[in-house]
Amino acid sequence: MYENLTVGTSVSRTVTVDSERTIDFMGEDCRVYATPSLVRDIEHTCQDMIVERIPEGEDSVGTVVSIAHIAPTLLGMEVTVTVTVKEIDGRKVVLDVTAADQLDTICKGHHERFIVDVGKTQQRLRQKAAKLQES
Repeated sequence: MYENLTVGTSVSRTVTVDSERTIDFMGEDCRVYATPSLVRDIEHTCQDMIVERIPEGEDSVGTVVSIAHIAPTLLGMEVTVTVTVKEIDGRKVVLDVTAADQLDTICKGHHERFIVDVGKTQQRLRQKAAKLQES
């Protein structure tokens, strides 16, 4: 269906763990990469890879995230997120995900995304907003 998006397509992105990406609830000495920030970085990496390979006017939305965040990453370290297309089933794209800092593999798992038509999605969202206003 998508000739530029195939099983085995892989991309990596490196991010620096800045203060905004860390937890703060255990104090300054324990600032480490927060799981929600890791998930956000995984989602952005996957979404960017897919959008570069599908027709204009289409995008993707996340539907499933299943990861194990298995090691801490300190403030200021770099993390490389690698995503690889494992399966394509119509508009559903399943990606294997790993992330590693300079010392450890910090994450393994998978992420599923669904390719959507942006115009149709906008229309569905407007309909839902109108329904909300009626209630």
